[in-house]
Amino acid sequence: MAQNIEYLLEKALSLPLSPGVYIMRDENGKVVYVGKSRALKNRVSQYFRNNGKHDRKTVLMVSKVRDFDYILTDTENEALALESQLIKQYWPKYNIKLKDGKNAPYIRIQLNDDYPKAEVVYRRKNDGARYFGPYSSPSGAYGVLKTVQKCFKVHSCNRNFPKDIGKMRPCLYCQIGDCVGVCTGEVSSAEYKEIYKQIILFLRGSFSEVKKRLTEKMEKFSDSLMFEAAAVYRDRIEALSKVWQRHKIVGSPESEHDIFAMYSDEAVSCMSVFFVREGRIVNSENYIFTPEELVNVTDLQSFLYDFYVKRGDVPKEILLTFDLGEERSALEEALKPLAERKVTVKTPVRGELKKLCDMVYENASRHAYQFKEGKASDDMTLVKLATLLGLEVLPERIESYDISNYSKENITAGMVVMQNGRFKKSDYRLFRIKNLSDKQDDYASMAEAVTRRFERAKEGDEGFVELPDLILLDGGKGHVSTVKEVLNNLKLDIPVFGMAKDDYHKTRTICDEDNEISIAKEKQVYTLIYKLQEEVHRFTISKMRASKEKSLKKSVLEEIDGIGSEKAKKILAHFKTLSALKKASLDDIKQVKGISAKNAESVYEYFLHS
Repeated sequence: MAQNIEYLLEKALSLPLSPGVYIMRDENGKVVYVGKSRALKNRVSQYFRNNGKHDRKTVLMVSKVRDFDYILTDTENEALALESQLIKQYWPKYNIKLKDGKNAPYIRIQLNDDYPKAEVVYRRKNDGARYFGPYSSPSGAYGVLKTVQKCFKVHSCNRNFPKDIGKMRPCLYCQIGDCVGVCTGEVSSAEYKEIYKQIILFLRGSFSEVKKRLTEKMEKFSDSLMFEAAAVYRDRIEALSKVWQRHKIVGSPESEHDIFAMYSDEAVSCMSVFFVREGRIVNSENYIFTPEELVNVTDLQSFLYDFYVKRGDVPKEILLTFDLGEERSALEEALKPLAERKVTVKTPVRGELKKLCDMVYENASRHAYQFKEGKASDDMTLVKLATLLGLEVLPERIESYDISNYSKENITAGMVVMQNGRFKKSDYRLFRIKNLSDKQDDYASMAEAVTRRFERAKEGDEGFVELPDLILLDGGKGHVSTVKEVLNNLKLDIPVFGMAKDDYHKTRTICDEDNEISIAKEKQVYTLIYKLQEEVHRFTISKMRASKEKSLKKSVLEEIDGIGSEKAKKILAHFKTLSALKKASLDDIKQVKGISAKNAESVYEYFLHS
């Protein structure tokens, strides 16, 4: 190890004093850490100097490094952007990482549409639309969406405007005054876009500007003696005022800033961020980092930059409870193009802003404590499980498999993952069984799924490369024996157990090939196993049903002579379900647009004799 450190230090001292990115690799060549610096030589050499100033996390990271690469850039801002890109690409173990947001909800508004619509989406695209979020949960995003729809009375239905204007009678929401009624044709595109401009201001937290515009409209209609129209704007102002008053006041009406606080100890780190608009806290989020992830000035700078690249909404002022030092000005410069104006980043040391930062820090500390309490409970459960099963290591990663059959043509195997006692849905996988025989064979299906999963791991597939500490199967001794044989053939040594059910379809024991271990008296272990078995069953059967419904809707109709995919879609769009189609008369089927009389007769005859 000492020789390796000497080699790494010598290599680091040969680097130029130029901005760039460095990429740390372990003995297998895997990237474990990515960093950037305005002077690569100075920064990288610090890691390998025996000066005793490194914290425990950095010492642990350096102990894994066997080599490093570097990429030179022209400026520090280029280095910051490249670092962010490489962290997303390699997902290094020791970098603090902002989740990529694939499952994080946003509110999306495409103002370029003739009649815009606010909707919740789970991926931000570069499509010219305005995105707000990410929100901490789907319920939070949908709550905001419902508030917007109720206050501004915009449509929430799935009608396609202007295409569907006048085609159907107004819905109940329009009739009771909870929608402006685009479907009636009485609302122009320009008028509707103006409403959405106000919605965008509201979602950004600019309530005073929204109120000002609505008040101007109200007074204009009132002066023209159009009192009903004025009342609409009066009611909208009142509704929005009630929503706005729920937010806690923490500053003057012109205050606009985001506040970041970082709490960190040996066990966990937590970043809390509060969003203040017009002196009120409009939202907050918390990010938990593992003990391995490094929390230092350059990592925090990278986190903040990536945060605003994803979010897009950069305030005039960003307050921090930590000091970025020389990295502060570089972050301001990097954020300026995103905000299209000057951005100030500072760490208050006194006054009201310091008190506000202290409040956010307390929030970060409290969330870190709650996380540790929950993790301690999860760890204790995993310890008990490991003891019961006689495992040599704590089962931090558990993979569970289940088979779902819907005739021999539709057999699926689901894999769910539990990481440190919590479900990790991003690692769930579904296998559609390919090697189908004339009869359903759960053992063969399980063997195929597990074989494909671990062969992908051996091939280096990033989505499968992390191996489990324990495999739990929804089945008994036969399933265990089958999977153990697969693992032996692949030369993998992973503990495998089955979750055996009793006569009441409840899991009371865990079994291997020969023995059964009762978990009935171990409440925490029983709860964990029950949750795991329910989740893998839910995931597998829901995916299987979706696949079956999709294949039914397409393949059954396309088996009919003269009916291709386009005609099948038209028929299903008309009747909505296959059951409704089966009950339809020949005359009913002839009413479908784009379907000839001959086509209708073929469809009718097919279901008549099926």
